[in-house]
Amino acid sequence: MKQTNAKTGSAQAAQLRPKPRLSFWQIWNMSFGFLGIQFGFALQNANVSRIFETLGGDTNKLAVYWLAAPLTGLLVQPIIGYLSDRTWIPKLGRRRPFFLIGAILASIALFFMPNSPSLWIAVGTLWIMDSSINISMEPFRAFVGDNLPSEQRTTGFAMQSFFIGVGAVVASALPYMFTEWFNVSNTAAEGIIPDSVKWSFYIGAVVFFVAVLWTVLFSKEYSPEEMASFEDNAHTEEYKVALESDEEYAANGKRQFNLGAIILVVGAIVTYWLLGIVKVEGEVAILGISLVIFGALFMISGLLQQRKKYENGFVTIMNDLQTMPATMKQLAVVQFFSWFALFSMWIYTTAAVTSHVYGTSDTTSELYNEGANWVGFCFAVYNGVAALVAFLLPVLAKKTSRKMTHVICLILGGIGLLSILFVKDPNMLLVSMVGIGVAWASILSMPYAILTGSLPADKMGYYMGVFNFFIVLPQIVAASILGFLLSRFFNGEAVYAMVLGGISFIVAALLTFRVEDKDDVAVATVE
Repeated sequence: MKQTNAKTGSAQAAQLRPKPRLSFWQIWNMSFGFLGIQFGFALQNANVSRIFETLGGDTNKLAVYWLAAPLTGLLVQPIIGYLSDRTWIPKLGRRRPFFLIGAILASIALFFMPNSPSLWIAVGTLWIMDSSINISMEPFRAFVGDNLPSEQRTTGFAMQSFFIGVGAVVASALPYMFTEWFNVSNTAAEGIIPDSVKWSFYIGAVVFFVAVLWTVLFSKEYSPEEMASFEDNAHTEEYKVALESDEEYAANGKRQFNLGAIILVVGAIVTYWLLGIVKVEGEVAILGISLVIFGALFMISGLLQQRKKYENGFVTIMNDLQTMPATMKQLAVVQFFSWFALFSMWIYTTAAVTSHVYGTSDTTSELYNEGANWVGFCFAVYNGVAALVAFLLPVLAKKTSRKMTHVICLILGGIGLLSILFVKDPNMLLVSMVGIGVAWASILSMPYAILTGSLPADKMGYYMGVFNFFIVLPQIVAASILGFLLSRFFNGEAVYAMVLGGISFIVAALLTFRVEDKDDVAVATVE
């Protein structure tokens, strides 16, 4: 096994050059597509549980209805990253073809979602919509790593956070605005989605496509030859581990097979314990089943390497997963707890606020729909806070560090979620949203700014896709266990999902202290 270092050799080093700094408007254009992407995500997060409940979904099953989307994400994200690393179309570049394909598919799904005739069609549409949004979103993170030098990456991810915040503010508040400003109906007959929600999704579909198209048309990418010439990329080559001979692949395959066997056995034991002994509902066992599948994939990859069949994308993907950089492993745990908190909030806030603050669970009542609209407005507020805070984060990171900035923000997010338990006045929810918004701004920028400096340039897209595992996995865990926990220990009261989320934020903050930031350079302002 060989550890490569691209800085060896004075002749090679002499050929390297700094990656050019980009202007404010260049960073603006390359990030603008996130405005549309977040329109899609915000409409999904704020309204899909409402759609499910309106179509007859059980509150205790909401997390299960969300489950298909993240399971698909586990496949879509690394595959799209792997393909985008190896794509180069002269007119469109490396990442932009995927931006465009995802935007087209997601826009179609957004038009269809509020017209779903039944619950299970809505669940299937969520699966398609979430996968399509991820096709557009996943390469955007690598786009920053590709185009910006180290000293501008924190600013680049902050710009993405700004557009995410702005897009989510408007998208989350759309049903409220249609109802209050344009007198669009906010209620409908049983099983029918209100017009305020329908028109919000229609507007979101158009904005999604136009914003992504803007980035496709008004930004550029460096060719593979140009990327190879940048010294900013060369230093990350020292983190690459390369297998060269049949013997090295065989030895690695044996280790991988053994690791996979251990994971598979643990998954089988967990599944048997949950289904056979504890006798929980089937969806909780998805945790164990996921481990079984994951272990089996490692075993198959190990066998292929031992049989000298390693020149294929599957083995490459599994090996890169096995040898991910240490900083990425440390951040992965932080991401897991951060996103578990977020999914707890996104899945259960509507049910928590309508029942705990408004005192109703009747989805046909005016009071329920008023509460659901207020949730959308609250989501708009925390996203607005995130947009405002986004450009303050590089300043705080420069005065402290990116790690400490993230710790502070996550703690504020934890306090915000925990405080919902004590709220009875809907207006006081806006105070809770401030802390959540600060955490959201940091989650969207700081982990990626820390991570990018440890990734090999030619695997940026793939590793960003793998990093999204630790967004998808907590969604699977949340979808698998939250309903069970609420019904078993909290009498089905959705507000306690907010409490669990708040605790998860605090855990993520503490784990951030373990992260090694290999590329914590001074944060520069854009010209």
